[in-house]
Amino acid sequence: MAGININRTTSGVYLPPQVSSEIWAATVEQSAIMQAARRVNLPGAGITIPLITSEATADWVAETDEKPVSRPTLDNKAMTPYTLAVIVPFSNQFRRDLPALYAELVRRLPFALARKFDATVAGAYSPPGSGFDTLASAPQMTVDGTNTFSDTAAVLNAVAAADAELSHWIVKPPLHALLITTVDALGRQIFIPNSLTGTPQRQVGSIWGATVIRTNAELKTSSIVGDDTGLAGDFANSAVWGSVEGVQVSISDQATLTDGQTTINLWQRNMFAVRAEIEVGFVVRDVNHFVRITDGVVDPS
Repeated sequence: MAGININRTTSGVYLPPQVSSEIWAATVEQSAIMQAARRVNLPGAGITIPLITSEATADWVAETDEKPVSRPTLDNKAMTPYTLAVIVPFSNQFRRDLPALYAELVRRLPFALARKFDATVAGAYSPPGSGFDTLASAPQMTVDGTNTFSDTAAVLNAVAAADAELSHWIVKPPLHALLITTVDALGRQIFIPNSLTGTPQRQVGSIWGATVIRTNAELKTSSIVGDDTGLAGDFANSAVWGSVEGVQVSISDQATLTDGQTTINLWQRNMFAVRAEIEVGFVVRDVNHFVRITDGVVDPS
């Protein structure tokens, strides 16, 4: 009789509750959006973030003339935290007999949380509610290999035209491969990966002086203008995320789980389950400070 995953036929490791901080650190490391955007402390009731929409302006004055008066303009945005969670069930025999459980959970749980957060921010899924921004409505531009140098320059110019500074490129593997194989008329590589970075598998250099971060998260898809392969924009100054308490981890062997149409009584089945969750929020100052990059390939109808 087949058992319910995860059991002794599944390889993996045991996770004690005290490793929550490790899972949280790994979640941030796995999330391209969290790496690129600015983090703030987020209370459970949410927060209103003040935004400077224009600066005070100085001017020249002649001797004895009155000095000019100028005021910056301000605005604000509400950031509301929403819960992002995953539960993974295991058999007690698996915990007892397979010493690999700890490392496997640390590797998988942060990825699940980070991947869903990034995909939601990128517009692949609807936001969980109001006070949580996404980049679904950001302008879309094509970088498809026909003229990669000019295409990336056009993305840079589009962000600059919105009065922002492009700080990060977040790219999926196909776009990353396109960028690092782009050469000039003499066959010289234009965009060179940075081998000195602390995490070379994820942060791979720069384009036009802006940091490049690789991602495997889902991005927005379209049957009309092509699927997104990356994001570019002023993540450093115009995107803010916050978490209420970091990752919270709970282990139970008494709960009853609802898994689709299946109900799993953990005590009855000699199982336990690990739940990881975060309360997290995300807002942007202006969605026009970002560009969704598409491959330009329209799916056949």
